[in-house]
Amino acid sequence: MGQDLRNWNVEDESFWASTGKSIATRNLWISIPSLLSGFAVWLYWGIITVQMLNLGFDFEKSQLFTLGAIAGLTGATLRIPSTFFIRIAGGRNTIFFTTALLMIPAIGAGIALQNKDTPLWVFQLLALLSGIGGGNFASSMSNISFFYPKKILGYALGMNAGLGNFGVTTMQIVIPLVMTFGIFGGEAMILEQTSGTLVGKIAAGTPTYIHNAGFVWLVLLIPLAVLGWLGMNNIRDEHVSPDIPNPLGAFGIMTGMLLIGLATAAFGLWLLLPSVDGGWATSGIKLSKWLVLPIVIVLTVVLLKMIPGAVGQNLTRQYQIFKNKHTWAMTIIYIMTFGSFIGYSAALPLTIKVVFGYQHLMVDGAMNHDTVNLAGPSALMWAWMGPFIGALIRPVGGMLADKLGGARVTQWISVIMVLSALGVAYFIQQAYSSANPEQFFYPFLGLFLILFAATGLGNGSTFRTIAIVFDKEQTGPVLGWTSAVAAYGAFIIPKVFGEQMGAGTPQYALYGFAIFYAVCIVINWWFYMRPNAYVKNP
Repeated sequence: MGQDLRNWNVEDESFWASTGKSIATRNLWISIPSLLSGFAVWLYWGIITVQMLNLGFDFEKSQLFTLGAIAGLTGATLRIPSTFFIRIAGGRNTIFFTTALLMIPAIGAGIALQNKDTPLWVFQLLALLSGIGGGNFASSMSNISFFYPKKILGYALGMNAGLGNFGVTTMQIVIPLVMTFGIFGGEAMILEQTSGTLVGKIAAGTPTYIHNAGFVWLVLLIPLAVLGWLGMNNIRDEHVSPDIPNPLGAFGIMTGMLLIGLATAAFGLWLLLPSVDGGWATSGIKLSKWLVLPIVIVLTVVLLKMIPGAVGQNLTRQYQIFKNKHTWAMTIIYIMTFGSFIGYSAALPLTIKVVFGYQHLMVDGAMNHDTVNLAGPSALMWAWMGPFIGALIRPVGGMLADKLGGARVTQWISVIMVLSALGVAYFIQQAYSSANPEQFFYPFLGLFLILFAATGLGNGSTFRTIAIVFDKEQTGPVLGWTSAVAAYGAFIIPKVFGEQMGAGTPQYALYGFAIFYAVCIVINWWFYMRPNAYVKNP
């Protein structure tokens, strides 16, 4: 346990049976809860901001939406350097270090949430740092891809990603629960609006320990960091991590690469976000998100390439994936599946709160959305269900793809995503113009759950396609890269929802997503399903 591995050849069935399977299994089952914790810390702003509204924190709804957007953009950007960590720093070093780093935003959130007078810029900074958890997906998936033979790689990656994605559901269940009692001490705050947990509503006037939302993750992070160090392995073969430095050197390299990602993400947010009182400094340009994202991605890739010495040379070799047309096809398709999953996970709690938690009334000829709907559903009771289903079903998508072909499964779920997105658009339009929006909640939720299930199946099927289309050396970096770009869904989807709600037309967000899914159907068919496809139904 913990030692470096050499001559790792899992395609040799005798080696796999005698040695490889047990080692791969141990690494996988340490990787999964570490990844789960990363997702939890990355996306907990979706739940925390709902409770900040319920507790009367003095921030506008639009300002609270930006916290999830900041975490989303940063987490996606940090996946770009994280994509290349395994070859440069080794799997054991990477998982230990990136898991330990999550303690910083978790402790910071626990401290900041104890005071309603904490300025907005502090929460923005903590949201930026929580993006570290989002970046961890790319390195985790890349690492596990080297431990398993191709014939069951769809299953292994589906388990790592699917159970790792349970961090979203776990967070959405655990945080409302731990806020009900003073497990970590500190002073309670008093609810000003009805809140909720998985088991029921909590009345206004109830003491709430919101700071537990940060501190609770230390219960997992501390032992997981120890387990990662003691129980995981670096693979030192040529096609994986041949020239990794000593652990301190590896930690230093990863820190430098993460700082590049944090800097480019902060620059993008500086270009993008409007100036608000108490927030961090912005340019005032408010550049379009569709321009900011390419700027951030290209700037991150270029700055990483400029790192001198062995790291830059290593990246040059890994950057060969950008010359492969399948990298770009799979990037777009993976945006549809994982980008949708992570974006809807980030946006759903606050969307339920804003759409169904308020009455939408005509006042003096204009629509008003500020009257609390006492009959509205609790976002904290329902929002966990979508990510739960999407994560639970992901390994099923991988196993189906192993049997039926990844592209075929992707094609089926793409059609389902188009239809369910259009259905959600209809019901959200009806609710956002109604004085009694709760009457549309159950069909809205049902269709959203179908949409989540489709994204989960599609996540599993795209892993299978990538594993077959690319050789062993490129599979890991491609998994990391596609997940990096797709993770911008955690930024784009909450941002689009917020903008369209502000404009009074939230259904337009779903119409746009449905059109994109239709484009992905065409791309998947052209590359992998048509007669004479480049690779037939991989």
